[in-house]
Amino acid sequence: MQKKKIGSIAIKGFGLLVALGTTYQAMAQGATYSNMAPIEQYLMDRTTEIALARSAAPDSISRDATILVLGRRGYETAVEGKNGFVCIVGRAWTGMFDWPEFWNPKVRAADCLNPEAARSILPIISLRTKLAMAGHSQAEIVSAIIAAFEKKQLPSLESGAMDYMMSKSSYLTDAGGHNLPHLMFYTPLSDGRDWGSGAAGSPVMSAPYWFISPKEPSQMKGLPPILVFLVPSAAWSDGTPATLHHD
Repeated sequence: MQKKKIGSIAIKGFGLLVALGTTYQAMAQGATYSNMAPIEQYLMDRTTEIALARSAAPDSISRDATILVLGRRGYETAVEGKNGFVCIVGRAWTGMFDWPEFWNPKVRAADCLNPEAARSILPIISLRTKLAMAGHSQAEIVSAIIAAFEKKQLPSLESGAMDYMMSKSSYLTDAGGHNLPHLMFYTPLSDGRDWGSGAAGSPVMSAPYWFISPKEPSQMKGLPPILVFLVPSAAWSDGTPATLHHD
């Protein structure tokens, strides 16, 4: 992957979404989804959703994880786990707020969050989902999240928060064949160079959690800084080798 493309990675935070090798400008010129589709288009068969959620991580992790599925008012517990991990199928609205596919009903992003992320990132995902399912706009969701942080209704990011996105069956973006197995790490850093992100030969990539645009939007005020690092895996969760296909 060329260094100049590293900065164009859009990570679905928790999410999280990965659109590899696609610039923000190109994404903005592609298909856009200006409004939420009918709720039915975001829902899945319960058994199918549980299986997809589990496929986010190797069986050694996901078999004992709590599994959440999307209902008409938000995520619901389908399976109680015992190892602290939580697996879900993220929808597009858990992506960056200025992502053109924010309302894309086709997105199905299998995530398996570790205990630290389950305690500090999942509450953000749950609130975003609840608000989206209730019909709120992107701007309204941002405002509600800022208010929740101000009132300390959302927790601070925990050190060590990460999640697995290693499913073969995720649909991450209309941008093309950009699904690849990877791990995501959530940090309070503001500069990806601290992890070697974008350095020649480095496998580490990074992107901000809240917005794609490199220019910090005014809506960012009140949102805690979260930088997401992505590290590709050589295999899918079932152990088979993975190959990234570019458009």
